[in-house]
Amino acid sequence: MSTSPIYQSRFDALKCCVVIPTYNNQITLAAVIQDVLVYTNSIIIVNDGSLDETVNILKQFPELITFNKPSNKGKGTVLKKGFQLAEDAGFKYAITIDSDGQHYADDLDVFLTELEKKGKEDNEILLVGDRNMSREGIPDKSSTGNKFSNFWYLVVTGNQLHDTQSGYRLYPLEIVNKIPLYTRKFEFEIEVIVKAVWRNVDVKNIPIKVLYQEGDERISHFRPFEDIARIVILYMWFVMVSFLYIHPRNKYQDFKEKGIRKFWNEDVLKSQEPAHKKAAAIALGVFIGISPFWGLHTLLVFVLAASFKLNKVIAFLFSNISIPPLIPVIIYASFQVGSVLSGDGYIWNLSLSDFDSTSKIFESLWQYIFGSIALAAFISLILWIVFYFLFSMTNPKQVIKP
Repeated sequence: MSTSPIYQSRFDALKCCVVIPTYNNQITLAAVIQDVLVYTNSIIIVNDGSLDETVNILKQFPELITFNKPSNKGKGTVLKKGFQLAEDAGFKYAITIDSDGQHYADDLDVFLTELEKKGKEDNEILLVGDRNMSREGIPDKSSTGNKFSNFWYLVVTGNQLHDTQSGYRLYPLEIVNKIPLYTRKFEFEIEVIVKAVWRNVDVKNIPIKVLYQEGDERISHFRPFEDIARIVILYMWFVMVSFLYIHPRNKYQDFKEKGIRKFWNEDVLKSQEPAHKKAAAIALGVFIGISPFWGLHTLLVFVLAASFKLNKVIAFLFSNISIPPLIPVIIYASFQVGSVLSGDGYIWNLSLSDFDSTSKIFESLWQYIFGSIALAAFISLILWIVFYFLFSMTNPKQVIKP
């Protein structure tokens, strides 16, 4: 008498399946499939044109849904095919697990448990396994690349993840299959979580185990230079789209829903934030607005505000201190500060005729840059102090009852 897989009833109730993308993983593939079969037989395997014994290995599992692509197209293409096959088969969710043996099949329980907590009125969820990349035994190149991705993911979404690159995930198929996804390789897994957040999907980490095997048993198809270059280009595009469209669109929608007064209090002033954080957002905006990084002010203020978890709206508003009428004043003051700090003193009769040679121009440029940063730091510090006390006095004091 055959025994039903341990979690099969849960998979059935949630309309969930497991999608396994594979490419030239003949050493580990069969073991991975056997491990997953302990927990469910709702498995879809997509072979990305493997040149090894993968096709013959899959023939050992005729009861599973398998698809063999004629040539290698990349992990993103394979996942898209797997998601479409899953939805066509009637599933609503798919858990992806890599075929190289680094994931533990018993962690399927973690994904199912989190999905079972979801209420009918809650936002859709997309779960990404958190491999705890800071622990010992994680390759340096994997940890460094993950930190880079985590930072820029935070910048373009405002959502924080500790692991953005894990392939062990749970996807909501109905939403994911409707998202226009253009990347074909490893960067696909970043594209899908960023665009999911932009569509109000709750993307979050859940803790999983991971095994990094030594020797030839685990085969990685990640190409450091080419794949990292693709990820960098993708994030460059996301930064531009998020700052020029996504963030303004979201703020405009909030403004329409809340009205002027509520929007000002919650999104601009954020009355629930402590005084020092609101003052810090103002100081950051002014610092960037005075700094010599012309043309990059908007990008810098959003990146730094996201990094330090400050109010991006306040920081952006105050960064506009460098509006055209004030630009000459800022440049003049920055140059004079640089002149004083470099030991040349204040130049009372400063005129354009003083910059009559290339050497003078370059010397003056460095004075301006140095003075600009010093002036920005000084004014932002003063404003932090002023606004800290203002916000402290205007915030209602809590009355502690005996």
